[in-house]
Amino acid sequence: MILRDEDPRDVDAICDLTQSAFAPMAYADGNEGPAIAQMRRAGELTISLVAEVSNEVVAHIAFSPALIDDTHAGWYALGPVAVRPDHQGQGIGRAIIEAGLARLRDTGAAGCVLIGDPALYSRFGFTCENALTYRTLATRYVQFIAFTAPPPAGEVRFVDALEA
Repeated sequence: MILRDEDPRDVDAICDLTQSAFAPMAYADGNEGPAIAQMRRAGELTISLVAEVSNEVVAHIAFSPALIDDTHAGWYALGPVAVRPDHQGQGIGRAIIEAGLARLRDTGAAGCVLIGDPALYSRFGFTCENALTYRTLATRYVQFIAFTAPPPAGEVRFVDALEA
């Protein structure tokens, strides 16, 4: 497996694998792949990594700016992250998340926020202390990992592509 930055030849594969990975998820709205393209067009795709196996893109992770109480202050959002269904359960998701977080940390980011399953993301150091909110979502799903800043508090907002 090779982890690398996306390049222009990956765009269609990223959209396709993201759509197929999210298709069976009850919470998915079917806009996950197009949202990545929208972030890319808007210049909001801060980090975009792919995992390649046998010259095929099989996973992708995106990071974009996040606001907490309408202030950026160096916080970023993780997501979407997707692994092609026929490659799930092989550690590729873990590897691309760890690589993405390391890259984000190396940029000097204050930290990272996400909406997701606490049982999954706590393995990477994410936590929720009920200090972050997102719309009417239960606060346990609004998680963060702080790199250089104290734990954040307030309402999280994502780039427009993720807010649709």
